Amino acid sequence: MRRETIYDRDLDKVPANYQPLTPLTYLERAARVFPDRIAVIHGPLRRTYADLYARSRRLASALERRGIGRGDTVAVLLANTPAMIEAHYGVPMTGAVLNTLNTRLDAAALAFCLDHAEARVLVTDREFARVAGPALEKAGVTPLVIDYDDPEYDGPGDRLGTLDYEALLAEGDPDHAWAMPADEWDAISLNYTSGTTGDPKGVVYHHRGAALLSLGNVVTGDLGQHPVYLWTLPMFHCNGWCFTWTLSIVAGTHVCLRQVRAGAMYRLMAEHGVTHLCGAPIVMSLLVNAPAEERRPLPHRVAFFTAAAPPPEAVLAGMREAGFAVTHLYGLTESYGPAVVNAWHAEWDDLPPDEQAAKKARQGVRYPVLEGLDVRDPDTLEPVPADGTTLGEVMMRGNVVMRGYLKNPASTRAAFAGGWFHTGDLGVKHADGYVQLKDRSKDIIISGGENISSIEVEDVLFKHPAIAAAAVVARPDEKWGETPCAFVELKVGSEAGADEIIAWCRERLAPYKLPRHIVFGELPKTSTGKVQKYLLRERAQEG
Repeated sequence: MRRETIYDRDLDKVPANYQPLTPLTYLERAARVFPDRIAVIHGPLRRTYADLYARSRRLASALERRGIGRGDTVAVLLANTPAMIEAHYGVPMTGAVLNTLNTRLDAAALAFCLDHAEARVLVTDREFARVAGPALEKAGVTPLVIDYDDPEYDGPGDRLGTLDYEALLAEGDPDHAWAMPADEWDAISLNYTSGTTGDPKGVVYHHRGAALLSLGNVVTGDLGQHPVYLWTLPMFHCNGWCFTWTLSIVAGTHVCLRQVRAGAMYRLMAEHGVTHLCGAPIVMSLLVNAPAEERRPLPHRVAFFTAAAPPPEAVLAGMREAGFAVTHLYGLTESYGPAVVNAWHAEWDDLPPDEQAAKKARQGVRYPVLEGLDVRDPDTLEPVPADGTTLGEVMMRGNVVMRGYLKNPASTRAAFAGGWFHTGDLGVKHADGYVQLKDRSKDIIISGGENISSIEVEDVLFKHPAIAAAAVVARPDEKWGETPCAFVELKVGSEAGADEIIAWCRERLAPYKLPRHIVFGELPKTSTGKVQKYLLRERAQEG
C-alpha cells in the first residue's frame, strides 16, 4: 500500500498546475509567437502560422457544426498537401479522431478501414477518386464525403462528394474556441497497420503520446529553431512520424510535395533551404542516383532520417558526397513511428568505412521520450545477454506506445503481455546497449517503407492453378531496400512463366506487394514438410 507523505497533503492537481498534454497547443503557441512566420509552402502558396491556425480552427468549427465531436472518426485520403497538415490540428480540435488512410491501399482495404473505424467523414483528394469511389461503394458506412481539389494537381479524378474542402472551411469560424482534450489519454489519431496478417489493425494514438513523440523528434533530430522540413515521408504514415505536429514546436516550415521525384526534391531543397527530411531507403536511392541535370547544389548539409532496412554502405557514401547527413531510426506504427535512434558518437567518424557501416546498421537506443527498450526472451521475458549474438525479441514500454488496437482486445493483450510491448522483431543487444534487428517475425518484408506480408503474397501464389508450393522472402534491392522474391514449385505436368505469375499477382495484390523475382524449383523442406525459409533467404541474398 502506498504510504502517505507530507507531499501528498493539500498539493492536488488543479487546472493551474495540470493540463493534459496535447500537440494542439504547439500550433496555438507558434501562431501567437511567430504569426508571420511561413508555416506552409506548396507550389506558389505561402501560408503563415497565423493562417494555418485560423484555417485549422475553421475546419474544427465547420466539423462541429455538422455534428462531429469526441470519439468520432474523420478519415482523410490525402497526399502531402496543406489540407493534410490542417487536418492534423482541426480534426482533433473537435475531440474527434483523425484517420489518415494509406493512399496506396486498394478499394477493399480502404473499405475495411472506413467500416472498422466507423468513419463519419471522408476528405479525399481528387487524385485518389479512382480507388476512393469503389471503396465507398464497398463500405457499409456512408460518411460525409468532402472533395479536396489541390491546385498543384492537374491529373484525372472525379469529385465524389457534394461539398468542396474550401467551401467547408468557409462555413467555419477562424476564431473558433476549440477545447483542450478532457483527458490526455483521449484518442487523437487512428493509424492502420499494413495488414501483414489478415485485416489491418487499427492502432490508436493518444494526445499524450503524440505530444511527447513530437518533442522527441525535436531533441533527437536536433531541429533547432525554424527548420525547413521537406515532406518526402507520407503524412499518412504514423502521422508523418509525428512531424506534422513537431514543426509547430519550433515554428518550422512545411514544404509540401505531392510526389517524390529526385528533380523536385533537389529543386525544393535548393530553393527553400531545406534542413531536414525523412524517408525510406528508396528516397535515398532516388537522390543518390539522380542524373546530373536534376541535381542542384545544396545550401548546407541536409539532415536525412531513414528507417526500415539499414542502407548499404555505397548508398551512405553517396549520400555523404551529395551533402546529406543520414541518421538511422527504428520504430513501428504502434510506437508513433520511430522511437529508437542510432545515436552517433563523434569518435566513430575515425573508424574505417566498413566499421562505420556496421555501426550504422544498428537500430540503436531509445528516444528520450521512450521509457524502456530491451531485447528479451519472448517466453520468459528475461533480458538476453548483451553479447551481440543472442537472439531475442525487441520490446518497448513507455508513453509513446499506442493505447492499443481498436476493437481488438485479444491482440492488444498479446502485444502488451508481461508489461512490455512485443514488437515481433527479433534482434540482439550489443555490449554498449545498442539494439540491432536480425530478423522479423511473421516474415514481414519492408519495401520502400511499406510492410509486406510474405504470407499474403504466398496465399495469392498458391491460388494459381499451376503452382504446387510457394515461399516468399525478402531480396535485397538497392532502390527499395528489399522486395519480395518468390520461390515457386510447379505442379507435375503444369507450366507457367514468371511473367504469367507476376500478372496473376498484379490482379490480386497492391502494386508494391508484387514479387519482383520468381525462382522455379523444388522448395527445401524439413522432414515434417516445413519449408526451410532460412535457406531461401540465403539464396535470395546471393541474387
